[in-house]
Amino acid sequence: MAEKSFMRLHSSRMAIVLTAAFVSISIITASASYAVPKTMSAKRYLTRSAPVLISIPAIGVTSKFIKLGLDKTGALQVPTTGNVAGWYTGAPTPGELGPAIIVAHVDMGGKEGVFFHLKELKKGNLIAISRADGKIVKFVVTATSNFLKTSFPTAKIYGDINFAGLRLITCGGAFDSKTGHYLSNVVVFAKMVS
Repeated sequence: MAEKSFMRLHSSRMAIVLTAAFVSISIITASASYAVPKTMSAKRYLTRSAPVLISIPAIGVTSKFIKLGLDKTGALQVPTTGNVAGWYTGAPTPGELGPAIIVAHVDMGGKEGVFFHLKELKKGNLIAISRADGKIVKFVVTATSNFLKTSFPTAKIYGDINFAGLRLITCGGAFDSKTGHYLSNVVVFAKMVS
């Protein structure tokens, strides 16, 4: 049975804590904003526009998005079903500078979730995200990794980057039937190519 996952943000330092269905972590970065490095051209990035659809042909994923904001306790709202992906509105949108964060369930209620086959993505697979501004942003997978929740590399996944990136996150690895949670997280790293 899935327990509610959440994320907390605090002032200009970002502390992220995702539990249960996704990951138990704590992240501190120097800044929650993503400034264009002086050595990079701002033209390599898009302006902010909400994602509306994700397509990952290699694993048969097509999903609309729900917005994941913060509730009154500062916790991140998560998808309430296993058949929709969510994006955190406090992070860059796909195509903006920095890591856009997309989460979805691997399974829920005994059924496959949107990211059930996420662990099967390989370097070079394509991900397309349609945005509200009508643009379709394409990303190429650079790595697919499995991290134990007890040694989750938070800075590598949520830290500042100097390109338009994408992080797809779900649960994975061994399932602990005593706690009802997976012991690891599958994280797909991707970089915008067009």
